[in-house]
Formats: sequence, structure tokens, C-alpha cells
Amino acid sequence: MRAWQVARDWSIEGMELADLPEPAPGQGRVTVRMKAASLNYRDLITVQGKGGVTRLPLIPFSDGAGEVIAIGEGVTRVAVGDRVCPMFFQSWIDGKVSAASRRYALGGTRPGVLQEVMLLDAEGVSHIPSHLSFQEAATLPCAGLTAWRALFEEAKVQPGDTVLVQGTGGVSIFALQFAKLAGASVIVTSSSDEKLERARALGADHSINYRSVPEWGRAASEWTGGGVDHVVEVGGKDTFAQSLEAARVGGNILVIGVLSGFSQQIAIPTLFSKNLHVTGLSVGSRRMFEGMTAAVGRNAMRPVIDRVFGFDAVPDALRLMQRGGHFGKIVVEFP
Repeated sequence: MRAWQVARDWSIEGMELADLPEPAPGQGRVTVRMKAASLNYRDLITVQGKGGVTRLPLIPFSDGAGEVIAIGEGVTRVAVGDRVCPMFFQSWIDGKVSAASRRYALGGTRPGVLQEVMLLDAEGVSHIPSHLSFQEAATLPCAGLTAWRALFEEAKVQPGDTVLVQGTGGVSIFALQFAKLAGASVIVTSSSDEKLERARALGADHSINYRSVPEWGRAASEWTGGGVDHVVEVGGKDTFAQSLEAARVGGNILVIGVLSGFSQQIAIPTLFSKNLHVTGLSVGSRRMFEGMTAAVGRNAMRPVIDRVFGFDAVPDALRLMQRGGHFGKIVVEFP
């Protein structure tokens, strides 16, 4: 089978296609023929050597979908022919987050999904909604689940709440879609009027171009008449101060990304004077994934895919992620 590896050095140019032996499942394990994968910003920085992984070679990418082609002894959760997604955290089935539950992450401490046949624990896969294509399902394990956990496991979004999402990448668009399913009002920021128009077509109630309105945090607060209930913070260094400004007293800031950088001075008086709840989070458990996919299925919701690349064009897909020119998700289709 073929697999993409970061092999020569930590860079997009250091990736190469390798021929590897096709695995066979032992007790409690399954093999999945991968049909599609999707990109996250985390995949880009991992390929570039900024994701905390130190060993080479590495099969990258965490998110994918495929079909079970063989099962080992004792496997009852899935059967041959089932359509499944591998879980981002292979070690987090249920319960509270812990160091142990986050230990085994695909495309990091475990080989990722850019391989034509993948060997996995049977407990580390979950069924996908029947109305979704493999390409659509491949967007769910990281971006979809991160947005779901932020809004419903951590922030407990209710009808009538206001949610601010930054930009129009994968997590932000999922957060927009999920928030609207919950009956919340959504504010979207972007530097592109065209992307803001597309976000409004998906249901965004208000949009702010942060290039023409640099103080977008104040603008969002004024639009709500007192501040935003929940801010989905994906930017990091260049956006966190504005998120503090946007949030209402007692509001939530859900920190899930570092698109603009890793560190920033924090106005601590704003944190305690506003009594803000700042929560850092990364992805979620299999139990959360299954709650999300049940909601996606009930509502016939479809993930937003910007572009689909062939398996041989993975470096081109990463370069598009690097340019930030996408709306929603970037997907790779397997042969």
C-alpha cells in the first residue's frame, strides 16, 4: 500500500510517497481502507516540525474516513463493510480529559491517516452518518468535534445565545453550523467580504471585516448590546485581546487555535473584572464524537468542503492551507 510520510526533514518538501506492507488485524483490531482525509492547521504545523513530534518518518494527518475491510478476533463493534472514522485520540473513549486520554493522537504519537490501509483498535473507530460521503465524513474527527465540544460540552450553548467565530476555516464554519442548529445568533469575522457573504448564506447573523474594523471586539460587543456569550478563539496571538473585548461579563472564551502565533500578553484585569471563563481544549472523546454524529444525522447537516485534492497532490493541499485561502475544509480523496 502507499502512504505519505514526512521522511527527509520537517517540511512540505520533505514529504514523500512510500510503499509499505499492508497490515492485517490481530485480536481486537480492524483494518480500514481509507477513502478520504481532511486537513487541519495542526497537520500543517506538524509537517513543519512545530507540532511537538520529533521522530521521522511520520505518516501525518489525523482526520479521515474509510471502510472496514477486515476484523480481528473478538471484534463486535464494527463489521466488514462498515463506514467509519478513526478517532483523533485513540485513547479517549469517554470520561474527563486526562494525560492518559490524550496520549495516543493520530498523525502525532500514532501514525496518521495518509495511508491507503490503516490498522486500528476496534475501540478507536466510530460509524459515520449514512447521508454523508466519505469526503464529508473525513472532516468530522478533529475540526467538527472540536467545535462541537467547545459549544456543547464546555460552553453549554442555549437558544438565544450569541457566538462569535473567527475566520472561515474548518472549526469556525463547523461552529457556525452547530450554533445555528442550537438556535444561537452567530457573528463571523474575516478579512474577506466574499467569505463573509458566504458565511451569511450559511446563517451568520452578523459579520465584521477585521481589516476595515480593527477593533472588531468592541464592534461585536456593541452589536450584541453588552457582549458576546461565547467566543470561539482560533487566532491566538493577534486575536485574543479582541476576544477579551468582545466577551460579555461572565462570558466564555474557548481557546482552540494558534493561527496567528503562540503567545500573547493577557490583560489580566479584564479577565477578573469581567469574570470570564477561559477554556483551552483540543478535540474530544469517542462518546462526544458519537453525540455529534447523531446530531449531524438528525439534522441532515453537511460539512462545508472548499476543495478536494487527489492523493498524489497532498503537498498542494498543504500549501493551500498555508496560504489560508480556503472556506471550510480542504479534503484529500484516496484512489
